[in-house]
Amino acid sequence: MTNILRVESSIKGEAAVSRRLTGRIIDRLRTADPSAKVITRDLAAGMMPIDGNWLGAVFTPADQRTEMQAATAAYADALLAEVKAADILVIALPVYNFGLPAQLKAWIDQLARKGETFYYTEAGPVGLLTGKRAIVAYTSDGTRLGSEIDFASGYLRHMLGFFGITDVEFVAADAIAFDGDSAIARGETQIDTLAA
Repeated sequence: MTNILRVESSIKGEAAVSRRLTGRIIDRLRTADPSAKVITRDLAAGMMPIDGNWLGAVFTPADQRTEMQAATAAYADALLAEVKAADILVIALPVYNFGLPAQLKAWIDQLARKGETFYYTEAGPVGLLTGKRAIVAYTSDGTRLGSEIDFASGYLRHMLGFFGITDVEFVAADAIAFDGDSAIARGETQIDTLAA
């Protein structure tokens, strides 16, 4: 059975084009594997940012944590467990102000834990979340995927790779403001040609 983690990040909810695309990706994957299990994490519903308490919590041994640290660590551990259990990550990446939504950045920050998702060697960092596939639904009003003003896709690809997830594919409904119907159709066509 394939475990799929669907990560939504648009503040537009059901009206989001990125959610429409992630839904289509999930449908494609489940057609290929009807037994696939899908877990959805909607980041727009609220994300706990990392702070000093988080740092103390996740790097304090479990038996030495305060009650507040234990709650913070439990939240971080739950997010991490979802990613570790997933074979495929389907990530919504709506572009806000040329970059990632704050809640998607907060999710990445929660995952960036030395010894859990990466470690350092003299040759450089090594990601620990290997053997996973990520499919990213990139949407934007005016920013084209891979353009000089796209600061979102490169960062997300880099961080996934930093964690060891190097099989990353993007489907894009970009520059929607110029021709929305065509942009969305292009994204849907890319999904329909994805290897399931």
